[in-house]
Amino acid sequence: MNYTFCAQTDPGQLRENNEDSVAFDDATNVAVLADGMGGYNAGEIASGMATAFIKSELARWLSEAGEHANAGQIRRAIEICVDNANRSIFNASTANPQYSGMGTTLVVGVFQDARLMLGHIGDSRCYRLRGTELLQITKDHSLLQEQMDAGLLTPEQAALSPNKNLVTRAMGVESDVMLDLNEHHVEAGDIYLMCSDGLSDMMGDAAIAHILQNGASLEKMAADLVSAANENGGRDNITVLLTRAASAPERRGLISRLLGK
Repeated sequence: MNYTFCAQTDPGQLRENNEDSVAFDDATNVAVLADGMGGYNAGEIASGMATAFIKSELARWLSEAGEHANAGQIRRAIEICVDNANRSIFNASTANPQYSGMGTTLVVGVFQDARLMLGHIGDSRCYRLRGTELLQITKDHSLLQEQMDAGLLTPEQAALSPNKNLVTRAMGVESDVMLDLNEHHVEAGDIYLMCSDGLSDMMGDAAIAHILQNGASLEKMAADLVSAANENGGRDNITVLLTRAASAPERRGLISRLLGK
C-alpha cells in the first residue's frame, strides 16, 4: 500500500494565534495532529512539543525497526512515545509558571501495509472515507460525548451545546495520560482525515464527506475543508491532515522486465 499525505492549518476567523500543530513523515508513514490549550502561547507550546517529539521519535524507531515491525511492537512504540511526550509537556508546565496548566489533544497514526495503528487523546478526530461512507473512527474524550453515552443528550442537542470544548482527557495535564489505541484495516482508495475541533465544530459529516468525495487532489480537499470551516464562522483554529491509500504497483520479475511486459 502506498500512502500520500497533505496537511493544512489556519488560525480561523476569530483567533490571532494558532494553537494547533500538525506533522507527518512520508518515509515512515507517521501522522500526528494536536490542538493545544492553556494560557497565552502555552497551548501552541504544548501542541508543538507533542507533534515534534512524537513524529521524530516514532519515525526514528520505525526507520530502525524496518518493515518487519509487527503490530504489537508498533503499538508499544506509540505508547512509549506518547508517554514520554506527555511527561515532557507536564514537566515543562510545572517548571514554567507561564506554561502552567497547558495541555493538548492528540491524534497519532502509523500506516503500515494495509493497517493503521491509530491513537488519540481528547476531542481531535480521525475520519475514514471508504467509497461514499464517511465514518468517525475515534471517539471524543469530552463532556458532551459522556453525556450522549449516558443518554442525557441527543446528538442534535449536543451540536447546540455551549460546552463543546470541554475535554475529559488531554496530554500534559497530569504526569500520566490514557491513550486510546486501535488497529484499523486499510483498503486502497481510503481517505483518512485527522482534524482539530475547529473543523468538526464548523462542519457536519455530510459537508465533510461531500468535499472528500469530489475526486480532487489532497491539497485541494484540504484547502476546501479549511475554507468551508472559515465560511461557517471559523470560531477556532482549523487543522486538517489528509492521508490517501493506494495500491502499491506490483513488482515485475526479471524476465518480465527484460521482455518489456
